[in-house]
Amino acid sequence: MALFSPSLISPQVTKSLKQGYAIRPLEKADYGKGFLETLGSLTTVGAVTKQQFEERFEHLKTRNDTYFTIVVEDIAKSRIIGAGSVVVERKFVHGCGLVGHIEDIVTAESARGLNLGRLIIETLKEIGRKTGCYKIILDCSEKNIPFYQKCGFSQKEYEMAWYIPENDKAVQAKL
Repeated sequence: MALFSPSLISPQVTKSLKQGYAIRPLEKADYGKGFLETLGSLTTVGAVTKQQFEERFEHLKTRNDTYFTIVVEDIAKSRIIGAGSVVVERKFVHGCGLVGHIEDIVTAESARGLNLGRLIIETLKEIGRKTGCYKIILDCSEKNIPFYQKCGFSQKEYEMAWYIPENDKAVQAKL
């Protein structure tokens, strides 16, 4: 069962993947295919049980006009080797417009150099376009700015963050 309709995935991106790889919406079965381990090469994931994963998946699926997580699967190995998300925010500005927020772009260490990052970004941009977003934004580290510029993004403004440690379950689990 897919998180959202696969029709939002660009056929051009699908055709440009090397044989043996698939780019598609997140599925429940991806828990067992290393999805969380791949995310772990980007940031702290924490100890997420299969039940927690499935509950979160169902929550996101009921809002399949807001949450779009894609994965790249190495079909022969049945392993997730890349992922990314676009979250669609409903605004009052721009005539009650929609803004896409790209999050959690990752490729597994073993899959670096296969151009998957660019394909993930292109797929998420197309999902944002197809769902009606008037812009798509993302935050990144300074070292990744050139990559995102190659993907068509322009540097704008500055990112700010306020962390709340007591609400971070991964941090709490370590204490």
